[in-house]
Amino acid sequence: MLRKFLIPVDGSEGSDKAVAEAIDMAEACGAKLYFLYVANINQLAINACLSDAILEAVTKAGNVILDRAMEMVPSGIEKEAFSETGSPAVVILDFATGNSIDLIIMGSRGLGVVKGVLLGSVSQYIVEQSKCPVLVVK
Repeated sequence: MLRKFLIPVDGSEGSDKAVAEAIDMAEACGAKLYFLYVANINQLAINACLSDAILEAVTKAGNVILDRAMEMVPSGIEKEAFSETGSPAVVILDFATGNSIDLIIMGSRGLGVVKGVLLGSVSQYIVEQSKCPVLVVK
């Protein structure tokens, strides 16, 4: 029985589509939604040292994204929001395992074959490594 959905959010159009799909599915089966924003510190690290100002800006941006996702959820659907820092793929998988998530619902950036091979993809990594089912929303 699917009761706990994890929806990683980043403010993109794909992320918003994943939120909408998660809401529809949660309404149908009574699942709880867990929204997770991961600040990718790997992209922000400068000489392996993050300033407090950068961390504060990233945290504020994440809170705005999480608030928007939470506001999309109709009353009657249980939900929680979390903000973490680190490598998005690793943090998402750790969160899913640590919280006994039943299904991960996430957006696809649509990198295409060439860019996907060269740059990698968080959603592709999650699909390959997750211990629970993953729904990638285009």
